[in-house]
Amino acid sequence: MRILFLTIGAVYNFNHSGVYTDLLKKFAQEGHKVYVVGALEKRNGQATELGIEQGINVLRVRVGNITKTNVFEKGVSTLTLGYLYKKAIDKYWNELSFDLILYTTPPITIASLVSELKKKYNAYTYLLLKDIFPQNAIDIGILSPTGWKGIVYRYFKHIEKQLYRLSDKIGCMSKANMDFILKNNGDIVKDKLELCPNTIDIVQDSDIHKDDAILEKYKIPKDKYLLLYGGNFGKPQNVDYIVDAIDSCSDIEGVHFILCGSGTEFSKIDLYIKNANPKHVTVIDCLLPYEEYSCLVASCDVGMLFLDYRFTIPNFPSRLLDYMNYGLPVIAATDVNTDVGKVIMEENFGWWIESKNPQEFRNLISSIFVGNQIEKELRLKSMNARSCVRNCFETSRAYNTIMQAYHNR
Repeated sequence: MRILFLTIGAVYNFNHSGVYTDLLKKFAQEGHKVYVVGALEKRNGQATELGIEQGINVLRVRVGNITKTNVFEKGVSTLTLGYLYKKAIDKYWNELSFDLILYTTPPITIASLVSELKKKYNAYTYLLLKDIFPQNAIDIGILSPTGWKGIVYRYFKHIEKQLYRLSDKIGCMSKANMDFILKNNGDIVKDKLELCPNTIDIVQDSDIHKDDAILEKYKIPKDKYLLLYGGNFGKPQNVDYIVDAIDSCSDIEGVHFILCGSGTEFSKIDLYIKNANPKHVTVIDCLLPYEEYSCLVASCDVGMLFLDYRFTIPNFPSRLLDYMNYGLPVIAATDVNTDVGKVIMEENFGWWIESKNPQEFRNLISSIFVGNQIEKELRLKSMNARSCVRNCFETSRAYNTIMQAYHNR
C-alpha cells in the first residue's frame, strides 16, 4: 500500500537509526511505498526539496523556524505548517493517492491538513502520539489557562480535540499516556487508543565497544565512570535542576558527567561552566554527527534522563532507547506522572528519583558509585537494558501494531 508520513521530527538522514527513520524503513522493506513530508527550517537557507532515500520518497518543505527560537516565531511557524505542507503535497504528489496516513505530535496544527487528506484519499489515519500539547505547555508555564495565554491555550485545546477525533487510531507511547488521554478527553472511546511505543532497530553486540578516540577528542577522562546526558536542553528538561544536581556531585570521586546537545536553555549550561569551571563535567555544546554520538554513547557507563517535576502529562523520552540500545544503565530524574521510571525500575536497568531536590540526585549518585559491587551492578543493569530494548522496543513491534490496526479497520 501507499503510505504518507507527516512530521517535523528527525527524518533528515535515512542512513541513520532513529524512532521514525527505522519505522519508515521497515515499511519500505516490507514492500510498501512510503512518502514522507518533513520540515526544512528557513535557518538552513535551503528551498523545498524532493528526493528518494533508501527507496523512500522524501519531501522536505521549507517552513519557518520551529526549534531553537522564540515562542512567537515558533508559534507562527507551527500555525502555518499545515498550509505549507498541503501546498507542497499538491505541487509534487497531486496525482497520487494514499491508503494510510501516519502523523506525529508535535505538532497538533496539522489537524486540518490530515482532515482534508483523509477525505480526499478515503485513507486510514493513525496518530503517533509523542507529545501531549497544549497541556505540557501549561505544566511548565509557557501557557496559562487564564489571561491572553488562556485564549491561546483554548485555541490549541480545540485543535488537539479535533486531531484526536479525526484519527482512526491513536498509538500511545506508554500505558500512562493512554490513561491520561482517556481521563482528560471524555469523548474518546477506549478502543481508539492502543499501545504503540517508541521503537528502534537493535544494535548488534559486536558493534558495541568503547572508543578511546572519542574520549580523547573531547578530553574526557578514561579512569572514571562516565555519565552521559545527550539531547535537548530546553524547558521540559528543567536545566536549572540539571545544573544544581550535577554541581552537587562535584566532590564525588570516580564519576564524570558529560552534557552533550543544544537547545533554548543551553546558555544556562554555558554560564555554569564559565562561573564554576567544574572539573567533573565535560560539555559538548552541539548535536554530534550520528556516528560520533553513537561512539560516545557506547563509550559511557550510564545514561541520564531529565524531565521537569511539574509535568502532569506522562512523557516517555525516545532518548531512553539510545541508552538501552548500547547497554547503558539509566538514571532518570523526572516528574511522578511519567511511567518511564516505573519501566526502568521494574525491568531493573537503572534508577529513578523525582526531579525536585538536587540533593537527592547527589545521594543517588553517591550510593551507586561506592563499594566494590559497582562493576557487577552496572553489568547486570546493562544486560537488562539490552534485553528490554530487544523485547519491548524493537522496530517490528510498532510496525506490526500499525499494520494490525489498518487491517482490522
